[in-house]
Amino acid sequence: MDNQNQFFLEPLANRLRPQNLSDYVGQKHLVGKGKILYRFIENDQIPSMIFWGPPGVGKTTLARIIARTTKAHFIDLSAVNSGVKEIKKILKDAETIQKEGMKTIVFIDEIHRFNKAQQDVFLPYVEKGSIILIGATTENPSFEINSALLSRCKVFVLHALNTEDILELLNHALESPKGFGNIDIHVDKQSLMMIAHFSNGDARIALNTLEMAVLNVYQDDDQIMITPEIIEQITSQKSLLYDKNGEEHYNLISALHKSMRNSDVDAAIYWLARMLEAGEDPLYIARRLVRFASEDIGMADSRALEIAIAGYQACHFIGMPECSVHLTHVVTYLSLSVKSNALYVAYESAKKDALETISEPVPLHLRNAPTKLMKDLHYGQGYQYAHDFADKLTTMTCLPDSLLNKEYYHPTLQGHEKKVALRLQQIKKWKKEKNKA
Repeated sequence: MDNQNQFFLEPLANRLRPQNLSDYVGQKHLVGKGKILYRFIENDQIPSMIFWGPPGVGKTTLARIIARTTKAHFIDLSAVNSGVKEIKKILKDAETIQKEGMKTIVFIDEIHRFNKAQQDVFLPYVEKGSIILIGATTENPSFEINSALLSRCKVFVLHALNTEDILELLNHALESPKGFGNIDIHVDKQSLMMIAHFSNGDARIALNTLEMAVLNVYQDDDQIMITPEIIEQITSQKSLLYDKNGEEHYNLISALHKSMRNSDVDAAIYWLARMLEAGEDPLYIARRLVRFASEDIGMADSRALEIAIAGYQACHFIGMPECSVHLTHVVTYLSLSVKSNALYVAYESAKKDALETISEPVPLHLRNAPTKLMKDLHYGQGYQYAHDFADKLTTMTCLPDSLLNKEYYHPTLQGHEKKVALRLQQIKKWKKEKNKA
């Protein structure tokens, strides 16, 4: 017991911090085998770069993996604790080291906490190649990092870990000797899912929650049983979870979608709350709302798409629980908007024809002719530039001959689409009259 208590003195997240890329969980778009950051690290060709992402997704861990694998001199700084005097000395030393033929990598955690003047100190050294700068930030680099410094760094966006990533971490913690592998712990799947959803993509929160649960019930001889009730007590969250890959997941998003389509705003907000409080990824919901804005509203109110995109961006910047109000804003707007599925119907109709005529050549008059050979082959011949005409319209046909006069888009008379329908009617009338003449 005494030895185990001593073991518990170091936080679980620290004990399990990956030592190399093979142990690193998440960010496969960057560090999956053969991906760009994987190659940089594997070949020890590290550029100046910024890691941007929410807390607990592996920014500092990546930097420390680089520190262990690079042949360069590695310096770890914190923007919270490092003063300008200390930084200038480090940068001067880096110049000396560079003259001796060795690179220096300077890692700055929370680089957004440096003000613009402090960031300026690094600029000439990055420009000269005296140092390779790696910064980690939870804030948008476009707003928090000097544009001159940012232009010399490659920005890598790290995403919140998904449920599968978190579950992988939790199972590793239960099995690894560095974690709880030497203790008889039993955790049911629902409890692990509760922790994964509660963590909201943050590995540190997930591991800290598991550790708290284990310490909360740890005894000398008995095996440790982690139950949903224990997780509820620790997280103060009721278990409303559902399998994100199972039927209930799709039932709930269907209920949300159909409630908005039916303009039932109260039902839509309720289903939104059911999903969020059950631990659904807010970005998944936000993506579905973006789709809805064009599929079910479209040209009847094009602002719907703008608001849905803004909602997605707000969720990306802020995360749960704060972004719940942004999603409510979007859901309310979409529910109360006038509805039109004309764009959806138009695409599905065009898709059918596109698949059946996939080998149909593009008419010659619609092709660009950047070379003499293309001009000799009559590419672009007969093309009519609309801006050269008084009405900014031409009688030129743009569909293949086999689909001549085919119509896909049939606007409704809902909302702004009524004006769109009138404009389309005017265009068709103009072309009909000109073709007669």
